[in-house]
Amino acid sequence: MSSVLIVDDDDQLRMSFAKLLKEEGYGVRTAPTGEAGVAEVRKIVPDLLIMDVRLPKMNGLEALGEIRKIDTTLPVIIMTAFGTTDTAIEATKLGAFDYILKPFDIPLMLELIEKALEAGRLMRSRVEMDAGPDMALPDALIGRSDLMQEVYKSIGRVAPTDATVLIRGESGTGKELVARAIYQHSRRANRSFLVINCVAIPETLLESELFGYEKGAFTGATNRRVGKIEQANGGTIFLDEIGDMPLSIQAKILRLIQERSIERLGGAGTIPVDVRIIAATNRNLEKAIAEDRFRDDLYYRLKVVTVALPRLKDRPGDIPLLCEYFVSLFSKEMGIDNPGITEETKALVQKYPWPGNVRELANAIKKALIFSSGYPIRPDDMSQAISGSTEKAGAESVSIEKAAREWVREILSTENRNDLFHDLMDRFGSIVIGEALNLNDGNRSRAAKILGLSRPTLQSKIEKYNLMFETSVKNAD
Repeated sequence: MSSVLIVDDDDQLRMSFAKLLKEEGYGVRTAPTGEAGVAEVRKIVPDLLIMDVRLPKMNGLEALGEIRKIDTTLPVIIMTAFGTTDTAIEATKLGAFDYILKPFDIPLMLELIEKALEAGRLMRSRVEMDAGPDMALPDALIGRSDLMQEVYKSIGRVAPTDATVLIRGESGTGKELVARAIYQHSRRANRSFLVINCVAIPETLLESELFGYEKGAFTGATNRRVGKIEQANGGTIFLDEIGDMPLSIQAKILRLIQERSIERLGGAGTIPVDVRIIAATNRNLEKAIAEDRFRDDLYYRLKVVTVALPRLKDRPGDIPLLCEYFVSLFSKEMGIDNPGITEETKALVQKYPWPGNVRELANAIKKALIFSSGYPIRPDDMSQAISGSTEKAGAESVSIEKAAREWVREILSTENRNDLFHDLMDRFGSIVIGEALNLNDGNRSRAAKILGLSRPTLQSKIEKYNLMFETSVKNAD
């Protein structure tokens, strides 16, 4: 359970906000003043601090300055009913994760809380390198092959420097773990570490997310907004899937690396920033350059140091260690005794090509652990986990995909509208969200979890697709 400390002198807001977060499953403490908030952090550092700016005697920014002396990586969300650009910038300089104006939108605040907690987890949860298979740690690089020893050596060589790093490898090889290991062994380990997934954020939002914007820069820009790069000043920013970054934004990243400065959208001047860039991609950047989809000058700036992660099938000797590690890890997560895995099963696993690499292996082990019913994982359990029990399941999957393709093809050939793509995506989204709710008897928290969405994001999609009247909502919590 994540712990949250709320510091606000408004008794009614503090109590109602604490009640809301407790209902969302958070452990909550509260404090009415800046001094009391600092004292609470000294007693037990929470996972997240949410603090008002206007506080008696010691204001929120002064309290944040004191709290930063206690813990430099604690994520902090600043609340204010008097939003000024000076407040936002000062809070950012003091290391606040973000700020939000009162009165705030509850789904927006809950989504911001989840993001802040995840950012804090990434900074604080240590990545163990060359960990033993019996170490049930959630963040570990496992493997003792020559290829993995080279990865560990590369991390050790580059971490103490401020060099830009490019991490290359297929999906599922552990690029984010390597980025975090570099950060945690660097001179900037006591400063912020922010992750930007260049694929997950729409192109129209990515630029403002990275660089921020000035008031009036575009419709809806009612206040100045500090971007993630500026927030990470003094720290590290991890640009995941940079191979998919639009060319227009690539030019601005190049300028950041070359000149150590940025411009907010709609801004007239440059802003100096000191951030270390770690980037990762599973794309063939050389091919992308040849096809004019990636800038060659940015490519050479990024690859000052390159860390190449091997495919799992290229290090089969590490697979038994990984099997033992994941069995131990998931047994602990499920609260069961570790049943182990047979040698025959390990031999079977070593022969499989693992196109999804370590991530696919982890998912398969988790399924096999459920199928094994408390006994050591056997070859049949693993075969069932890998193939869904069978060729029939694979054939059914192909059949379903074929039917979906035929449906899409029919629509594309009979309808001609400017919004056809978005309409199709909405139809698919409505089906997926609706079925997830039906599968969980309308329980939105469980549906959000299986879909990998935050609860506020799920709620917004339920409203967008008008599913509240089409879906059973009993137990909708």
